[in-house]
Amino acid sequence: MIDRFEKLTTGVSRIYKKIQKIKKHEMNTLGLKGTHVMCIYYLASNPTGLTATDLCGKCNEDKAAVSRMLTELESNGFISYENTAAGKKYRTPVTLTSKGQNYAAQISEIILQVTEMSGKGITAEEREIFYRVLSVIADNIDEIERKL
Repeated sequence: MIDRFEKLTTGVSRIYKKIQKIKKHEMNTLGLKGTHVMCIYYLASNPTGLTATDLCGKCNEDKAAVSRMLTELESNGFISYENTAAGKKYRTPVTLTSKGQNYAAQISEIILQVTEMSGKGITAEEREIFYRVLSVIADNIDEIERKL
């Protein structure tokens, strides 16, 4: 039982830390921060836009972190807000500009390369089982956390 706990926590921690390092390195080559990856990714996946609240949920980041990311992305011309009223940006959908879309395409290519390389030696069936099991574990841990 303890062995499973150790394998899970050590494995997840190692993967997370390496992903963060790869994000930082790859985004530096584009002049972005690693924290921008998921924000740009989700905005590219939702061309009609997402609110900051939506991004908080999808990126698993708090309101302050998403607000900082959006401020940086807006000031660099990657995103725009639809018809913002003063002080209402948080509830206003955000979309990628053409510059943001170009960077999103580059980010998608990097994600594809890293995903392919990290899955080397794993069959399609093993990959499907892994992601299904990982999702079940995450859902179970969410349930445990809600009970705290």
